[in-house]
Amino acid sequence: QVQLVESGGGLVQAGGSLRLSCTASGPAFSNYAMGWFRQAPAKEREFVAAINWMGGSTDYADSVKGRLTISRDSAKNTVYLQMHSLKPEDTAVYYCAAKWGVRSTSTHAYNYWGKGTQVAVSS
Repeated sequence: QVQLVESGGGLVQAGGSLRLSCTASGPAFSNYAMGWFRQAPAKEREFVAAINWMGGSTDYADSVKGRLTISRDSAKNTVYLQMHSLKPEDTAVYYCAAKWGVRSTSTHAYNYWGKGTQVAVSS
């Protein structure tokens, strides 16, 4: 059973930085892909970034390219989302997700989800 636990959210001023962590437990993750998604109030959950555990290739939503970076630490079974130059529109609950196989930008492709961590960016 895959379990995902996010941490690192909080309140930050516009232009600031945060690093989110997602610690995964369960099977070996070498054949999995990990994703970060976010959901703002009254909006649908949307793709942010994804990474293939094997090889480390990544994908990003256009709205975060150049500001957010996804990475993984295999020794710690942890995926990170480093966020710089944060904007008020980045305010949302951020979710970590896992799927078998290669990365995807679709929420429907992911089988396992964490409970989320709140990020709030003040103007």
